[in-house]
Amino acid sequence: MNETAGTEKAAEKFDVVIRDGRLIDGTSAPARAMTVAVTGERIAAIAAPEDSAHWWGKLEIDASDRVLAPGFIDVHTHDDNAVLIDPAMAAKISQGVTTVIVGNCGISLAPITDIEPPPPLNLLGGRERFQYQTMADYLAAVTAIKPSVNVAALVGHSTLRAGAMDSLDRGATADEIDLMKEKLAASLDAGAIGLSTGLYYKTAAAADMEEVIALAEVLSDSGGIYTTHMRDEANHIIDSLTETQTTAQRAGVPVVVSHHKCSQPANWGRSPETLAFIEEARQSTTMGLDAYPYAAGSTVLDPDWAHDRIRIMITTSKPYPEVSGRDLKDIAAEWGCSLKEAAVKLAPAGAIYFQMDEADVRRILAYPPTMIGSDGLPHDEHPHPRLWGTFPRVLGHYCRDEGLFDLETAVHKMTGLSAQTFGLKDRGVVREGAYADLVVFDPAEVKDLATFEDPLQQSAGIDYVLVNGTLSLLQGNLCPERAGQVVGNR
Repeated sequence: MNETAGTEKAAEKFDVVIRDGRLIDGTSAPARAMTVAVTGERIAAIAAPEDSAHWWGKLEIDASDRVLAPGFIDVHTHDDNAVLIDPAMAAKISQGVTTVIVGNCGISLAPITDIEPPPPLNLLGGRERFQYQTMADYLAAVTAIKPSVNVAALVGHSTLRAGAMDSLDRGATADEIDLMKEKLAASLDAGAIGLSTGLYYKTAAAADMEEVIALAEVLSDSGGIYTTHMRDEANHIIDSLTETQTTAQRAGVPVVVSHHKCSQPANWGRSPETLAFIEEARQSTTMGLDAYPYAAGSTVLDPDWAHDRIRIMITTSKPYPEVSGRDLKDIAAEWGCSLKEAAVKLAPAGAIYFQMDEADVRRILAYPPTMIGSDGLPHDEHPHPRLWGTFPRVLGHYCRDEGLFDLETAVHKMTGLSAQTFGLKDRGVVREGAYADLVVFDPAEVKDLATFEDPLQQSAGIDYVLVNGTLSLLQGNLCPERAGQVVGNR
C-alpha cells in the first residue's frame, strides 16, 4: 500500500504476518488482540490490528478467533534418539511443541559408545544407537539432520556412570568421579545445558549424595541446571526432596524435580505435604518442578515393581512384541504364572504404571511453579498417550474443561516459565527480537485424542506452528521444511 496524501502508511514487508490473534505472550500477561510479524528466524514487529493493517507478508495467517502463543517447550523428554531417526517429530510439532529438552532421568545418548544399554538407558534404543563418544558429536549430528524442533540437551548421570565404571551396583571411586566430571565439563562446553540424574533406577541407585554433588558442582561455572528423577517418589518422598534440596544448595546450582508425583496408593493424597516442602525450599533454593497431565507413568518394566496394587500395561516387549497394549495381570493369568515371573519373561520391556491419584495430579499441575513436560517414550510400540497428547490435554481438558487455571497461566507453564527456568534465551515469549517459535491454536477445539488404548493419535485444535520463523505445521498438517536448532543456555 503506497502512502497517499499522508493518510495511509507505506506498506511494511515481512516474511510472515499472523493477523488479529488473541496474543498470549508466555509471560502470564493478559491476552490481547495483536498482529505479529516475522522476518527470518525472529519476531520483527508486534502491533494492534489497527496499527498493522499496512503490513504485508509473503505468508499471511489469519488468526482471528485463535490464540497466538509462543511455541511450547517440552521440558522433560526422552527424544534424544527420536530427533535423529524421525526428525519430522510429528508427535511434538502436532502438539505445538517447538523445543524439546532431552537427556532426562539420568539417560542421555552421549557421551558413550559401544555399550549394551542397561535399563533404563535402553529406553533410547539398543547398542547401535549409542554411537556418540562426546556430546559435541551428538549435537553435531542433531545440527546436521536439523529436526523440526529445537533441541536442548542434558547430560545423563547414568550415562556418565556407564562410561566410567565397570559395575553400576556400587558407588563411584574418586578416579571414576573425576572421569565423569571431565566428560560432564566437556559436554557443557559443547553446548549441553545441565546434568540429570535418575537415582530411582538401578544404574544410579548406588550413587550416594556426595557423588552427585561432586558432579553438580561442575555446573556452577557454566550456569548449568540440575534435574532429577528422585531416589524415591513413594514412601520416602520427603527424604528424597530433602536430598534434592541439599544437593542443589551444596553444589550452588538450580534444580528441577522431574515429573513430580506421589507414587503408589499408600502415598495418594500427600501432594499438599510435598508441595509445602517445595514451597518452603524455594525460599532458600532455586527449585522448580515439572509434571505431566496424567495419573499414570511409564518406564521400563522391572520385575521388582510387578505387583497387584496398581494396573500395569505393557508398552513394549522385545521377546513378546505381540503383547504391547495388554495388562500384565492378563498376560500372567494366560501364562499361569505370577506377575513377577511374567515380567521376567517379558524383559526387556516397558510398561505404563497407573500409580498416581487424580487429585494429586490436579494439585501439582495447578501449583504455580509447575512446568509441563511430557516424559513421552517415542520408541515404545504402544506408548503412553502423553507422547502425543500432553500439551493439548493441559489446554483442553485441564484449562478449558476443568477450569484448573486460566489460559494465560496454562501457556506460561509451557513457555515463559520453562525458558526462564532452563535459561533458553529469547525463547518461550512473544516479543520483538525473540525467536519466532509460535503456535496458533483454537482454544474452543484444542483437545488430546490419544488414549491408553489408542495412543498414536494426533491432537485436535493446533492449527499452525512456526519454528525459528519456518512454517512447520499448516492447518494441522506437517510441512516438509525443518528448521530446528541446537539451543543452549549461553
